[in-house]
Amino acid sequence: MKNIRVALVSLGCAKNLVDSEIMLSLLQTEGFVLVAKLDDAEAIIVNTCGFIDSAKEESIEKILEMACFKQGNCRVLLAAGCLAQRFGTELLAEIPELDGIFGINDVHGAAEAVRRVFAGERPALLQGEYRPPEDAARLLATPAHTAYLKIAEGCDNKCTYCAIPAIRGPYRSKDRQTIVAEAKKLAAGGVKEVNLIAQDITLFGLDRTGQLELPALLEELTAIPELSWIRLLYAYPERLNKQIVEAVARLDKVCNYLDLPLQHGSDRILRRMGRKTTAKKNIMLLNSLREQIPGITLRSSFIVGFPGEDEADFQALLDFLQEARLERVGFFAYSREAGTPAARFYNQVSNELKEERVARALSLQSRIGAEKQKLLIGRMMRVMVDGRSAQERGLLLARSAMQAPEVDGYIRLQDNGAKNGEFLQVEITGFDGYDQEGKILNS
Repeated sequence: MKNIRVALVSLGCAKNLVDSEIMLSLLQTEGFVLVAKLDDAEAIIVNTCGFIDSAKEESIEKILEMACFKQGNCRVLLAAGCLAQRFGTELLAEIPELDGIFGINDVHGAAEAVRRVFAGERPALLQGEYRPPEDAARLLATPAHTAYLKIAEGCDNKCTYCAIPAIRGPYRSKDRQTIVAEAKKLAAGGVKEVNLIAQDITLFGLDRTGQLELPALLEELTAIPELSWIRLLYAYPERLNKQIVEAVARLDKVCNYLDLPLQHGSDRILRRMGRKTTAKKNIMLLNSLREQIPGITLRSSFIVGFPGEDEADFQALLDFLQEARLERVGFFAYSREAGTPAARFYNQVSNELKEERVARALSLQSRIGAEKQKLLIGRMMRVMVDGRSAQERGLLLARSAMQAPEVDGYIRLQDNGAKNGEFLQVEITGFDGYDQEGKILNS
């Protein structure tokens, strides 16, 4: 069965996006025609997220939205990914518009699932044994000059709030040389920036070789001539050792940027979360990173409204934010995930109080962020052009090494005709919220 037109909608995190890119490549190899316009698609696949309540709601809403296209050309609607893996046949039972599902262990079965629906079946592919996509081809869904590089799958951290280990299984590192080969292939195709992702990049290699191999991987990636930026995302603070910090400080191509999920500022809540650290240790770590890597950009995420969080705990979080003075922060209202230990904890916090506390935390961090932005005015920076603004004609959107794709905003510049992926020297002249404004110096 060839020439079937297929569209894929990818939701959730960058790790899910990499799975989507593998699916796209496999579908194309199998003879399906990939289309961007949903109106043209005969089959639509929604690669879902099932991490927290808001992500689950978004996934279900997107599935129902895509079902509307069955009034036109679409004959097949499939759900894939984390939500399908987690809730299995419940989705098929609750959403009659769905024609089939396949989970994260069945990414390689995307083409099979489409064919089986066209053959009159309603498949539920959820039993596949996980096969690390060691050498799977990808069809990039990111701009051609930037890509995510998944170095491991699953998670062994026992955080009491998190359903990821139940969804994606135990931690499994990819082979280091396979990752380097994938990076070389991406670079040969025009990628200049790779963003290393996993549930926990600091554990990389331990399960395969008994050694923490992230520093060695960084050494090999920096030797790829075409790569300019290598960025580390999702590094757990409890295992951020001196070898990793030394590699970030020493290797020029590794961005002075770290994403550290710190999660809270109250020691009592950190213990209830299953985190093996304290607020004081985290502050000491942040200070040490700034000392060893001058100018480093630190991103983190925090859960607000964890079970048992009282006003004193929340104030400890606000005090932590004030002392930490992080450059980038994301806040999430605690989501009660079935099957996790925290879902059974007493003193669940009401949704209203969670929302009120998230707003207070955001207000404080916005003030800190604005102060950080002001310090950048007048700075000269090397930036990478990401593209043109869809909202404002004549504006380039660029990023510095201090900004990860999709989450950290842009530097807005007057369009000088630069190509996507081109590097420019700019002066930061102002800011607007999370975005910055700049002037091109080498036009």
